[in-house]
Amino acid sequence: MPAFPIERWAFLLADEPGAWTKGFDDSAWRPVRVPHDWSVELDFSPECASGTGYLPGGIGWYRAHVPMAALGLRPGAGGAEAAWSGDGPHVRLVFDGVYKNSDVWVNGYHLGGRPSGHTGFSFDVSEIVSYAPDEDLVVSVRVDRTEIADARWYNGAGITRGVRLEVHDAVRVDEHGTTFATLALDDAAATIRIDQVVVSDLAAPVAVQARHELRSLSSDRVHVFETEVLVPAGCRAASAVVATVPDPERWSDDAPHLHRLTSVLTWTADGVARRAEHAEIVGIRTIAFDPDRGLLVNGLPRVLKGVCLHEDAGPFGTAVPADVWLRRLLTLQDAGCNAIRMAHNPHAPELYALCDALGLFVIDEAFDEWESPKNKWWQGHNVYPPKHEGYATHFPDWHGRDLRAMVEQNRNRPSIVAWSIGNEVDYPNDPYASPLFAEMTGNNDAAKPAEERRYDPGRPDVRRLTTIARRLGAIVRAADPTRPVTLAAAFPELSSRTGLLDDLDLIGYNYKEQLYDADHERFPRTPLLGSENGHGYAEWRVVADNDFVAGQFLWTGIDYLGEAHGWPVHGSGAGLLTLAGFPKHGWHLRRSWWSDRPTASLVARPLPGPGEPRDLWSHPVHHVVPASGEIEVLAFTAGGEPRLSRDGRVLPLEFDADGGYLRTVVAADGGPFVLEVRDAAGSVVARDELHPPGEPVRLEAVAWTAPAAAVDRCRAAGIDVGRVLQVECVLRDAQNAIAVGDVEVSARVDGGVLLGLENGDLADVTPYRSDTRRTHGGRLVVFARPEDACAVRLAAGLLPAVTVQG
Repeated sequence: MPAFPIERWAFLLADEPGAWTKGFDDSAWRPVRVPHDWSVELDFSPECASGTGYLPGGIGWYRAHVPMAALGLRPGAGGAEAAWSGDGPHVRLVFDGVYKNSDVWVNGYHLGGRPSGHTGFSFDVSEIVSYAPDEDLVVSVRVDRTEIADARWYNGAGITRGVRLEVHDAVRVDEHGTTFATLALDDAAATIRIDQVVVSDLAAPVAVQARHELRSLSSDRVHVFETEVLVPAGCRAASAVVATVPDPERWSDDAPHLHRLTSVLTWTADGVARRAEHAEIVGIRTIAFDPDRGLLVNGLPRVLKGVCLHEDAGPFGTAVPADVWLRRLLTLQDAGCNAIRMAHNPHAPELYALCDALGLFVIDEAFDEWESPKNKWWQGHNVYPPKHEGYATHFPDWHGRDLRAMVEQNRNRPSIVAWSIGNEVDYPNDPYASPLFAEMTGNNDAAKPAEERRYDPGRPDVRRLTTIARRLGAIVRAADPTRPVTLAAAFPELSSRTGLLDDLDLIGYNYKEQLYDADHERFPRTPLLGSENGHGYAEWRVVADNDFVAGQFLWTGIDYLGEAHGWPVHGSGAGLLTLAGFPKHGWHLRRSWWSDRPTASLVARPLPGPGEPRDLWSHPVHHVVPASGEIEVLAFTAGGEPRLSRDGRVLPLEFDADGGYLRTVVAADGGPFVLEVRDAAGSVVARDELHPPGEPVRLEAVAWTAPAAAVDRCRAAGIDVGRVLQVECVLRDAQNAIAVGDVEVSARVDGGVLLGLENGDLADVTPYRSDTRRTHGGRLVVFARPEDACAVRLAAGLLPAVTVQG
């Protein structure tokens, strides 16, 4: 199955009525590479919506000219008539996602579009190709994101995911027509099932032999299974193979063995032997959620140490390259993270593929709202009145197709362990209400007016959600009966009484740890997990101390654009990582709880006063020693015996049971602090130092590189990595510690293209198209696309210039 990415397009940010025609002159349009997000290229503005990151929208047009001759396409014998009758190739135009309200034309023929920007879709363009096989195929796409307050976070604008042409034979595996499942598994053998739908465009019935080759990407071992299917003329037919794989190489988070399943179809048409191939990546593994033991993977218990993720990444908007995700995911894994919740919509295929390759469990999520819209904040968080544009407009007509598409496109991915049909659709009074509660308060209702919390009989009745949930659950189970259906409940105090949770196979609670024990008793047969959780130690201990809780998903893993509380802050800082992908102090603390690796990290702050909050977010900490006074030094450690010293003197450490860290209180003056973690043999296995603040004396710039093993796994799985250079910049002081004070850095790329700079400062409204940006907390990352011998040249004020070769 040849697939040809369509990356080079002409783009116009305006509504051009004639741009759908084949002969339209687009020579003056701006050339862009797809995936492409136009909103993130524009200026931040307080006139735009806070909820979507203060970035503009609009209407944009894309046009691509695809040379058919280069694809080797020719009509069948007899020209266009024969091609239409089934002798010619089947050509499919595939979009992984266009945000949003897309319309597509090919050679001037209007094919349709998709309101949702999160769902892949495709068109059969075989007939259109057959009319002019030697000419360019002209693809025109109109994208309408006129209403910018259309979500509760940033979703971008444009063809934000990949586009490709697929060329298939007249007899082929149907689109998303293969399913792979592991029926039983132990050390000796795995029982697997391959279901496949074969489609034929031929005018006569055809007997098709199918040879399935299951090849390990780890060991190159091959298992072969064969079957035959008779396909009626111009129809589809299904086949199934149940087979045994001896000594199986299993997929799990700690050993993510993958296989390539290649289906070779052979048949004879008009006396000529024909052949077609279809391949995809699968994994041998079993999953089950047990009400008392939590998640079982290949029969063994695993705790979900998860994070929720939106899909933007600073200067890329939502058009994020695989390399950028790879750096972020590996950093999260280094903290012990083993799971991702796709918030709150299906994400780009590259992210799922990386989770497969790296060994990250996934909860895939379909919707943030159903038929009735949630509040969309546009002038600050919880600042009334809200707006209500969003997916609810299209839910009645499109929910079935979009939900099936999510499941069918991803059901063979071993990383996915559950399907979520909605996020916080039961959020109190947003918009559904119930007379069972005179007043309802949600987890994000700070400063919300009292009248918005009270029961209002004019709002939609919350019982309607139960009806919709049953409908959505049936759609998912029809497409994939092997995984549980779940939902992230915001107000289970009510939803558990109205039937919303009754049809679920797995219950997800958002910020409701206090209900776990009682509701485990109420629903003893239904597994439970934290689908969205805070970062506190108490929230983690509820998981660590109770086997029946399958895990937790922090809100969030990485800072993101949108859901901003007020200008100039244009994003949420709830992540373990900054928008630049650098770990925060909370990442280091989390690593000491989640990871099995030795950990040592020191931070300090002025001693909180009596009654003051002592968590890292209400009372921030720093990686330098405060200038004066009594200070609190916090040590995040794991994997051995900790020892804190200063000026050769060992300092006492006490465990803070509320914060989950070690601490000591000392005077600020003195030498640097040294933290060591020693193993049982007395060897230092982790170390950190804490110095007084120092001025910047140099800019350190290093090209980030992924571990070779991770790159090999990605490439074996067909993931396109190695195309983006990521240069991590750190200001250093005379002691080689991270300096205090920030400088403006300018970047120039020779032999490549500058893709953007990001410092992680959510209040920095420098346009992302700029080649200059200040460091933040002494850090900055520069992104470039090498096209030749690439050099990134960095200037940082009076500091020495730096060049990084890519």
